[in-house]
This record gives sequence, C-alpha cells and structure tokens, in this order.
Amino acid sequence: MNIHPDTKIGTVFLTVSDFGRSLPYYQHNIGLKLHRQEGDMAYLGTGERDLLALRELPSATRPQRTTGLYHFAILVPSRLELAQTLKHLIDTETRIGGASDHLVSEALYLSDPDGNGIEIYRDRPRNEWPIVNGRIEMDTQPFNVESVLGELHGRAVQSRDLIWNGLHADAAIGHIHLHVSHLSEAEAFYTQVLGFDLITRYGPSAAFVSAGGYHHHIGLNTWAGVGAPPPPPESVGLDWYEILLPDEETLMDTAVRLQNAHIPTEQRENGLFLRDPAQNGIVLRVQP
Repeated sequence: MNIHPDTKIGTVFLTVSDFGRSLPYYQHNIGLKLHRQEGDMAYLGTGERDLLALRELPSATRPQRTTGLYHFAILVPSRLELAQTLKHLIDTETRIGGASDHLVSEALYLSDPDGNGIEIYRDRPRNEWPIVNGRIEMDTQPFNVESVLGELHGRAVQSRDLIWNGLHADAAIGHIHLHVSHLSEAEAFYTQVLGFDLITRYGPSAAFVSAGGYHHHIGLNTWAGVGAPPPPPESVGLDWYEILLPDEETLMDTAVRLQNAHIPTEQRENGLFLRDPAQNGIVLRVQP
C-alpha cells in the first residue's frame, strides 16, 4: 500500500550544545520565531506551527561519519520569499555553504553553529518539473543569484515586501535528508513498509522518496560511508522527525504494516515512535 498522498514532514527535533549560540542563529539569521522555551527545550517556527524543536545538551559533541541528519529543508512559498531570505543572509553576513538549482526547486544550504545542515528552498510550479521516462528529473545545477535577487526589483514588488520580518508564516518543513547505513535497506523500509513512492536515485549512493507525487519528502544517502553506525548517545544532531499523516485511519494502517514487518514501535504522548534501519528516529502522528 502507498502511504496517503497528503502525508507531510512535520517538526524536526534536534540536539544542540548551546542555546546561547543556537537560538540567536535560528531567530536572527534564519528568521524563525521562538514560540516557547521549556527548560532544556525550545520550539521555533513560523506562524503558529513549530518547525523545529531544539534540545540543549551542553555535553553534546559532533559525531563523525555516522547516520543521522544530512539536512532539514524549510520550504518558502515563493521565489520572492527566497530572494528576501537570500538578501537577509547577505545583509547579516551569514555563511552560506552552497546554493543549487535542482530543476524542481532552487535551494540555499547552511549549517547551524553545531554543524546541523539546513536547506531553505522554493519549489517551481509542478507543471514545470521535468519528467523523463515517466519520472521526475532532478539535478544539481548552478544557482542564478542575479535572477533570484532580481525578484526584489519586479514591478509587483511593494516597498513593504522588502522589509525583513523573518520567514513567511506559510513556510514549512518541505523535506528531510538523512544519512543511512545501507541504501537498499533504507529504500526498502521507506517504500515497502511505510509506503512512500521511490521518485529517483542519484547514482548508487542516494535515493529520494515522497508521497502524493512530490519531488521528495525524504532523501536517503550513504555519503557518511556504507555501513555507517548510528551516532553515540549525547551527540548533537537529529533526535527524531515527524511524519504527519492526515487521519487516525491512515495512522492505524501504517502501524499495522510496521507490526507485520516486525518493526518495534513505542506509543508516546506525541505519536508513534520508531526507528528506521539506520536508527534514525521517527514519530508518526496525525496532522493537527
């Protein structure tokens, strides 16, 4: 069974080592709003939605060549919003690690103070996504900085649109990209057990899966090494991420598939917790 086409990625939960560095970075540089802080947890987002939950662990260290987060990706609703974000990053002298045109999207890449990967991107309209042999084609091509920033000087742009007020309220977690141990094992889990569709493979070391014909909700790669171990306890990086399902029936159907595949699960207050074959944490829950 395919996973429901309205499935999306929800809040991403990360461990960081120092709120004194991370909270200013995510608020001032990235443009998220601090929704609330409760002890060693801080929740940030846009509008009313939590996009990111940070757990502070001062003893946390950065693991090397393990499974876990490659990057989480914040989707902004338009090219103008991407241009505003790029201008803000330039104005604040925020280090940008890279920028690419993926044919289906245009993306900026950054790292937070602990080295957690971040992508901020905009999608092209679906009718512009290239289809080759029945599959969505993605690539990594040069990012056209001048063209993107040119959005700020279009005729329809009002002066109020140029004032930076943080990321747009409609920004969301568009996808997440994970380091895994073995690509075939991870691909089988996400497609045959959870029911995502395989969209494309990027050589022998990466694959992209999605629900509802999206270009990808989850990226999988072995770029940290084939057979990479999970990170040790008390590491900075991914704790878990949410997969949002549209209703209780879909959640129950998915839970049955996990049981039939002998995947251990744990009922938690915020949803059904499990781990993929690379030990990346997942919480399944119904969309609020």
